[in-house]
Amino acid sequence: MNKYSISKFSIGLSMIALLAGASAPAMARAEDVLINRVQQEKGMDLPARGLSMDQVEKKYGAPQRKLAPRGGDSAKHPVINRWDYSNFIVYFENSHVIHAVLNTPAGNNTNPGSAN
Repeated sequence: MNKYSISKFSIGLSMIALLAGASAPAMARAEDVLINRVQQEKGMDLPARGLSMDQVEKKYGAPQRKLAPRGGDSAKHPVINRWDYSNFIVYFENSHVIHAVLNTPAGNNTNPGSAN
């Protein structure tokens, strides 16, 4: 290795260290947001996994909107439905709850109302 190669190598390592250090605070904030969101969800009365659409509607009322079903083109891609309520979103596989989450902007979900 000549001194030019060593110098280039040192600069490259310095840049990697600088970038890694700069991204650490952002990653820590993202973890805090996720932890807070999970704690909030634990304290809320969200639809439980396995409930039917009828059970969800009976307990929580009609959703503000029901998005068009997605998938269903094969056994590997079951029909997924999404119902939006004011405080949470419910995802169904076929007609049963698979997940419910808070309806709060996070990450790329900055405008949940724009989904169709």
